Amino acid sequence: MNPRPASPAPAAALPLLTVRRHPRLRAALLAALCLGLASHSTWAKKPRSGQADAASAAAATPGPYAQREDVAAFAASVAEKRQLPLVWVQKQLAQAQRAEAARRFIMPPPAGTAKNWAAYRARFIDAARIQAGSAFWRQNTAWLEKAEAQYGVPPELVVGIVGVETFYGRIMGNFRILDALATLGFDFPPGRKDRSEFFREQLEEFLVYCAREGISATVPKGSFAGAMGLPQFMPGSINQFAVDFDRDGHIDLDRSAADVVGSVAHFMVRHGWQRGMPARYGITPPNETTQRATLLAPDILPSFTAAQMRDLGAVLGEEALAHVGPMALVELQMGEAAPTYVAGTANFYAVTRYNWSSYYAMAVLDLAQEVKAAMVAAPALKPAPRNRD
Repeated sequence: MNPRPASPAPAAALPLLTVRRHPRLRAALLAALCLGLASHSTWAKKPRSGQADAASAAAATPGPYAQREDVAAFAASVAEKRQLPLVWVQKQLAQAQRAEAARRFIMPPPAGTAKNWAAYRARFIDAARIQAGSAFWRQNTAWLEKAEAQYGVPPELVVGIVGVETFYGRIMGNFRILDALATLGFDFPPGRKDRSEFFREQLEEFLVYCAREGISATVPKGSFAGAMGLPQFMPGSINQFAVDFDRDGHIDLDRSAADVVGSVAHFMVRHGWQRGMPARYGITPPNETTQRATLLAPDILPSFTAAQMRDLGAVLGEEALAHVGPMALVELQMGEAAPTYVAGTANFYAVTRYNWSSYYAMAVLDLAQEVKAAMVAAPALKPAPRNRD
């Protein structure tokens, strides 16, 4: 992690904590920024190299949302509800450009596309990603251990999530978040269930985030759906679950590995992760179709005890039979081949809160397992624990 250089402060500058603890004062300073009267505010985050020029260039040309009545109404609502200066909100939204690629990518896959767990797994579990995951673990041992102690989330799970999401920062997306969220919020494409309300909510959260961090909304980049940083948090998740784990006064999911680790672990525990509980067990489903259908009916929601699964014809190992708490029969299709199955616990379900997909959860857990095995196989490379504070 590279610490940010301090910005030069004017003689009359207010202390950072004073500004952050008083929303009205923060809003007033933000309004001043919009009018160019506080260009050296001490609470504004220093942009990355080249970002200020890019943001200024984007601001020079108003986008297609600058004059739309629905966008104007949205701006007024956000400004009032979130106590943000209306001029600032309007200025940010006026710079949004329509992202046609985001409209294409949000569409579902063609009908009839068969799911294939083996093919899905191969996209995320390979030697390069395992090696990168091991390096990420070694570089951030102290933060991973601190997160495990504080939240009960093991290092391998955090490493697995970051690896599947962005290949440890190699694939984070190059869409301006402002463009993606404005496009999907106000021009959601026809042909699938309308999710424009969700994306308008995320756009609101994104504006709150930018105001809090003191950055132009044209700066952050990420996925076509508006996810940001190494863990690909949506803006609402950033505001609700991201943490300043390195205590530097900012939440930075692009450059602070500490914040990434702490935020992922905090997200998981807030979504039901239980310390020490396995996420899955092996299982042989019942042969009888009615019994199997009964177990599959709740999908990935844990709904049956081990005894109930056994009574319905499923075969479980000793550890699974001793499991306390409900489980789900999780089916993973294999294209034209026969499906494979696991018994998913409450912790398996917690992983799906990150992405509503049993295939996603399995990829995360498998990558976590593979990286942990690589770390065990090369213990000499693992650094000694550092001071966690």
